[in-house]
Amino acid sequence: MKRFKTLLYAAGLGLILTTNSCKDDYLEIGALGSTSEATLANKAGVNGLLVGAYSLLDGWGVPGTTYYFVGVSNWIFGGVTSDDAHTGTQASALPPMEAVESYNYDATMAPFNNKWIVLYAGIQRANDVLRVLAKTTDPSLSAEEAKQIKAEATFLRALYHLEAAKMWENIPYLDENVSYSNGNFNVSNTTSAWPKIEADFKFAADNLSATKTDVGRANSWAAKSFLAKTYMFQDKYTDAKPVLEDIIANGVTASGAKYALVNYADNFNPSKKNGPESVFAVQMSVAESFQNGNYGDALNFPMGGPATCCGAYQPSFSLVNSYKTDATTGLPLIDTFNNSDVKNDQGIESSTPFTPYEGTLDSRLDWTVGRRGIPYLDWGLHPGKAWIRVQDVAGPYSPIKTIYYQAAAATTSSSSRWTSNNYTMIRFADVLLWAAEVEVEVGSLAKAQEYVNRVRARAANPAGWVKKYVDNSAPLKGFTSEPAANYKVGLYTTEFTAKGKDFAREAVRFERKIELGMEGHRFFDLRRWDNGTGYMANTLNAYVAHETSIPGYNFTYMKGATFKKGKSELYPIPQAQIDLSVVNGNSVLKQNPNY
Repeated sequence: MKRFKTLLYAAGLGLILTTNSCKDDYLEIGALGSTSEATLANKAGVNGLLVGAYSLLDGWGVPGTTYYFVGVSNWIFGGVTSDDAHTGTQASALPPMEAVESYNYDATMAPFNNKWIVLYAGIQRANDVLRVLAKTTDPSLSAEEAKQIKAEATFLRALYHLEAAKMWENIPYLDENVSYSNGNFNVSNTTSAWPKIEADFKFAADNLSATKTDVGRANSWAAKSFLAKTYMFQDKYTDAKPVLEDIIANGVTASGAKYALVNYADNFNPSKKNGPESVFAVQMSVAESFQNGNYGDALNFPMGGPATCCGAYQPSFSLVNSYKTDATTGLPLIDTFNNSDVKNDQGIESSTPFTPYEGTLDSRLDWTVGRRGIPYLDWGLHPGKAWIRVQDVAGPYSPIKTIYYQAAAATTSSSSRWTSNNYTMIRFADVLLWAAEVEVEVGSLAKAQEYVNRVRARAANPAGWVKKYVDNSAPLKGFTSEPAANYKVGLYTTEFTAKGKDFAREAVRFERKIELGMEGHRFFDLRRWDNGTGYMANTLNAYVAHETSIPGYNFTYMKGATFKKGKSELYPIPQAQIDLSVVNGNSVLKQNPNY
């Protein structure tokens, strides 16, 4: 097997994955326009290139990058750096994560360069498809097939650029005319990439078919949903509104199922993936190779139960507190959730008796967070400290959305820590809550309430709640009909509209926090809501103040941490990329503000 050398400023990549599903098998080709390109300019060749472009969505496959820095779930860049979670494990276990989590990140740190390399390698692979397709004259490739290939490659190019824009905002946009062989690969990041990302998603939406033979392929509705997401990141609510309304009314999955809210837990069950709520998911599989599994989340297991390693991505006290509800109305405590902590077992040995929190809670908590005394899927009651790597540093909670079920372990996991659990980049609940945001800003508060209540109604349905085991000592025997905790979820009524736009806005934002907790969206949501107001800094500095003041919890590396308004909202452009962009003594790439 021939390994390739990665050109870090990835516009120069001429690297194409073979049609083999193993992500370690690569074909090294010469400069575009060489005989290797001619070999690929046929139906099988361009389809193989397209598979290669899809294959980098999970972040895994570029030599020299670290799998947990580049995973598609963004558990580090979207979760750990927000108020969702702690890095977990133990102090100094995952350098330089302490610096990243505490907002002391700088342009020299490996996580940012790793992420950049993978995203721009994905962009290059999508552009390779478009370049080779344009030169393909194979008569067996029909016009409709060529149209779909072009639309899918354009969709992927936009998606990789969108992921980069979420991280850095000020990014170079690279199309198929940019290549190392053309000598034009030093592209500036001083012109906004958003219009071109929009144009790519619009092209994909207009040309992709509504359904696909392969479930993991992008269809027209996925493209429309990412177009809406692109609008949301620019506060283009008026543009997003008709797109979101169309998706809600008419959207279908690639297999043709009408978009709908399924049982909440099914979204994270690898045995039930690609259901009606899955707008677009990165496909994971352990059937061919463990490296096609969810490798980016391989650290995100408790130190007991499934995998027995590695204790990373542990939910925060503040996130758990967010699921408290009013005992009378069942509504979230938007302004007061962090006034007191949900009872937990911090500092309490697993052998010591413990009764979980008995107040009212949103049912989504125990599908989002593993906590002491509550069923942890079908692995048994979470024993607390015994499953936490170093509780003093990590806190008392475990991730759960990345976990496979014990009963299905043989078919949904490999080597314990690699799973076939898809990462769903957009769920239908995501779409509904974007639509609610739009209605708050440019529409009707009553309509926003309707969308939020559709999401809350699912959480209020006892059929989807975590239940107690028939036998705590034998969890595989199944569950009773008795809820595992005191769940109470209510719907908004007159208060949503009566309290006005400011309240409605915060209600929608809080709903996204608890609906999408531990899914890697929180940091980026906070950033797009900020707009220079300090909203993000205020939220995250309040979070740090809370987490570092909890009795018995030694969050040492966060003491004194400060999220800096006007700087920390954007990650630093990797210095390695800036250095590679030097032309005549000047860097084409410009650093983000205040780095």
